[in-house]
Amino acid sequence: MRTEAEIKLRCLLHGADYNPEQWLDMPEVLEEDIRLMQQAGINCVSVGIFSWVSLEPAEGVYTFDWLDRVIDSLYENGIYTVLATPSGAKPGWMAKKYPEILRVEADRRRNLQGGRHNHCYTSPVYREKVTEMNTRLAKRYAHHPGVILWHVSNEIQGECHCPLCQAAFRSWLKEKYGTLEKLNKAYWTAFWSHTYTDWEEIESPAPHGETNVHGLVLDWRRFCTAQTVDFFRVETAPLRAENPDIPVTMNMMGFYDGIDYWQFLPELDIISWDSYPGWHNWDGCEAGNAIWNGAYCDAMRAMKRKPWLLMENSPSTTNWNGVSRHKRPGFHRLTAIQNLAHGSDSIQYFQWRQSRGSCEKFHSAVVSHNPSPETRIFREVAGVGEMLKKLKAIQGSTVPARAAILYDVQNGWAIGESKGPRNIGMGYLDLILRIYEGFWRRGIPVDLVNMDAPLEDYKLVAAPMLYMLRGDIARRLTAFVEQGGTLLASYFTGVVDETDLCYLGRTPAQGLTEVLGLWAEEIDGLWDHQRNGILLENPPQGMQNRYEASRLCEIVHTTTAETLGVYESDYYQGMPAVTVNRYGKGRAYYTGTFAEPGFYYDLLGKIAPEAGVSPALDTALPYGVTVGIRQKDTETYYFLQNFNQEPKTLELPFPLCDLETGETHTGSITLAGYGGMVCTRAKEGQA
Repeated sequence: MRTEAEIKLRCLLHGADYNPEQWLDMPEVLEEDIRLMQQAGINCVSVGIFSWVSLEPAEGVYTFDWLDRVIDSLYENGIYTVLATPSGAKPGWMAKKYPEILRVEADRRRNLQGGRHNHCYTSPVYREKVTEMNTRLAKRYAHHPGVILWHVSNEIQGECHCPLCQAAFRSWLKEKYGTLEKLNKAYWTAFWSHTYTDWEEIESPAPHGETNVHGLVLDWRRFCTAQTVDFFRVETAPLRAENPDIPVTMNMMGFYDGIDYWQFLPELDIISWDSYPGWHNWDGCEAGNAIWNGAYCDAMRAMKRKPWLLMENSPSTTNWNGVSRHKRPGFHRLTAIQNLAHGSDSIQYFQWRQSRGSCEKFHSAVVSHNPSPETRIFREVAGVGEMLKKLKAIQGSTVPARAAILYDVQNGWAIGESKGPRNIGMGYLDLILRIYEGFWRRGIPVDLVNMDAPLEDYKLVAAPMLYMLRGDIARRLTAFVEQGGTLLASYFTGVVDETDLCYLGRTPAQGLTEVLGLWAEEIDGLWDHQRNGILLENPPQGMQNRYEASRLCEIVHTTTAETLGVYESDYYQGMPAVTVNRYGKGRAYYTGTFAEPGFYYDLLGKIAPEAGVSPALDTALPYGVTVGIRQKDTETYYFLQNFNQEPKTLELPFPLCDLETGETHTGSITLAGYGGMVCTRAKEGQA
């Protein structure tokens, strides 16, 4: 089995996407860039991401000299290179000569050349061209002392419906099912007389064709993931062959579900992603965006349960949002601290130098169209560079999460295709984020994991809307609770198998009725303006008598479960809405409806201590304030973050020492508006 490579640099990376090929007619720019990078504390840059035509302007004509000069000059000045493969944007000459590499959309129209990620992952021609390019890159740069990481493609995404992909899809299905009889049974194709009698009848889902066979839709998405992984394997083979000591990564995108990123894990040495919350679309408090960003950071960290890399974030605005808002003064430093708190070992930007033309010319950059180091953005980036040098000790430290939330992309696909009970939005991700908010507000570290992830190291697992029971997840959750774990389940659990066939008999299926101590009869969908309520007759300490409920209300019957809360209204008034069941050595909680945010915050206040799960810092946190934690050897690091525009004060359970300034805070600490701080526990006698 391949041993995963690691970046040899023992520091926090501070870098950016760098596109020197856009400035080859202005050689003085490289010299200026290096000088400015040193001022900003930049120690690495990503080069070559969309550089194919600059590396191969005509078929078989290679022009690597400019890249040689860039990598050499950077290294000579103490700046390392994250070297990208250029496969995300093929050159026009290639599309013209080999039109079969252009993608075909679901409506069966072949794309024209343009944009990016407009190539077919199945195409033998494109695979051959990528292999040739990457072999040359590897032979030329894989042993260069300045190259520390392979950045493969860029934000891999999309699917192709061309004849080559159709044939590959059928082959994939044959390998999975063996016979048409088994496939037809798994897909329930007797419905509407959709039974397949020949493999050649099978086509990928299309808006003017088949979209109603949900097993087919799910398998097409699984195939697209598998085909992308296979292409990725082909792309990385020459890189690893030349020098297996240089690690490989690919930059993922927040909650993108076009493919299942978890299937890439065997091919990746380091996890990285591009973070673009819509900052400053709230007034006075950025908690909503911070929760979204923190959740996906925790998903990235959980993939390998070790530090990851923030490959891109904006130093200020993103130009593709509905409104391009600046990061307010000081806010960029806070977002850097947030990403570090959730396990990142880097802060990197898109982009280093602002483009002069095309669609990203107004996306903010460290160096703007006015290249002065006196701009606010440049000074704030330089400030983060100084901060990262002082925080070097946290590099390689880990987040001690003993709680997890199941976030499974394939389960999300199935929920999205369910056709009822709420076609205006089932809210799978909304429920995940609402539960996550409870952890975030309490400063409890939590991993976001998929159904395949081991559960043994966790004490508390939330499994929202576990609609599709894929693999052995039901068995492992049963064992988890039986052995003393605490499970938080919800409505719409255990309804279908992995090809979206409904279980017959009581649900939640596969033994989860026994674990939860109840069975579900039906589920009621509510319109957006409709509300119900959860009533708790004897609320536990810290919980209220009533919480608002919306979207979905499941009607269940308890068997061994204890009812904690009931529905307030409608024909199911007084029936169980919140329950707990003792099973083996553990407990299984169930929530039958989509509740207001305060419900999950309060409920976690009860069940987290009960499960033995502790917050990073044992103190009350004002709304919009959270605390992260990382550990390394015998040292613990605390990341205090205030996403409110106004200052907030925390009571401290013990003295903390600011890792940047050395100042010790005793009794309480006041965080500035949009302020953050990284601390260690003050040692006895430390002033």
